[in-house]
Amino acid sequence: MTQLKASTSPASNFTTGAATLAHSATLRVLIVDDEPAYRKMLAMVLAQVGISCAQASGGEEALHLLKTQELDAVISDLRMPGMSGMELLDEVRRLYPHIVFLVVTGTDDIQVGIRAMQLGADDYLVKPSQVDAGIVSASLSRGLHKKRLEQEVENYRRHLEEMVAERTQQLREALSQIERTYDHTLEALGAAIDLRDSPTAGHSRRVFSYSIAIAKSLGGLDQQFRNIAMGAWLHDIGKLAISDAILLKPGPLTDEERQVMQRHVQIGYDLVRGIPFLREAAEIILAHHERGDGSGYPRGLMAAEIPIGARIFAVADTFDAMTSDRPYRRALPMEVSRQVIERGSGKQYDQRVADIFLGIPNETWQTIARETAAIQGFSCR
Repeated sequence: MTQLKASTSPASNFTTGAATLAHSATLRVLIVDDEPAYRKMLAMVLAQVGISCAQASGGEEALHLLKTQELDAVISDLRMPGMSGMELLDEVRRLYPHIVFLVVTGTDDIQVGIRAMQLGADDYLVKPSQVDAGIVSASLSRGLHKKRLEQEVENYRRHLEEMVAERTQQLREALSQIERTYDHTLEALGAAIDLRDSPTAGHSRRVFSYSIAIAKSLGGLDQQFRNIAMGAWLHDIGKLAISDAILLKPGPLTDEERQVMQRHVQIGYDLVRGIPFLREAAEIILAHHERGDGSGYPRGLMAAEIPIGARIFAVADTFDAMTSDRPYRRALPMEVSRQVIERGSGKQYDQRVADIFLGIPNETWQTIARETAAIQGFSCR
């Protein structure tokens, strides 16, 4: 609390206040009081320490002056007709948060002064019959210092936010670069898988493209596109552990060979499940040979038990397998593959996924096949 009563050493207070405000030669203070004599007396006192003053007889006039003039501080009486000092304080804090605001109370209103400080005043002064220049200037100095500190904190906060925003952008760019690197790695790995099984060259890329087309048409899967894409790219990664004698056998597999071939889903799952960004894609790899009626492998899952990515993949994989050349037969017409998927809808294949697939015209699939073939041809050069 700062009082305007006579101090034990008025001269000392005056000197201290003047020295404190010596660097503020251009400081301008607005005195707000409905008593002209008090305004004049306070202005004269502040002039002694080099502070120029503007005066207002009430809150409304004060707000007008604050709007039209450059002012650094307000010294306002609390009890005034019309807008009270407390109401003025509220408006000044809302409109001019960096202006120093001192309130002046009577000797019986000290609790009101304390309340004003709780609401944003920087200090309060007790109104005496004589004004002590040292006390007023010292109070102003503390208020200015407080506002400077607040401004420094605000500037630091803003600078910190800018730094965080900059670092966040840098992190996003780094993550984006990492993702692009992942994409290139996965694409190369998918190509390596296809090269191992040369008769199915381009299979991973085509199934990836078909799966994404179906997922987009299904809708509501935006957050899963990446996992579906990665699962499609890497679905046959487990075949890298299957011997050429089985993998490239031109004729039908024996029961024992078929069991060995079927292990590729578990092998592929085990290869990638420990990689954090491939964890969900690993589930597609494991389930990509499951069938809606429970006839698939390795777990015999049924219907909704199968991840949606694997249900989409099952249709895309069947379509590509039937419309591509294989060691044991030539590619079948698209219409034949559509009929097979239509007959299996709701049984082997998820009905909704099959319906979406069947609703996409052959021209779309032909375009996707041509585009992937062009990319495949370019990447092999």
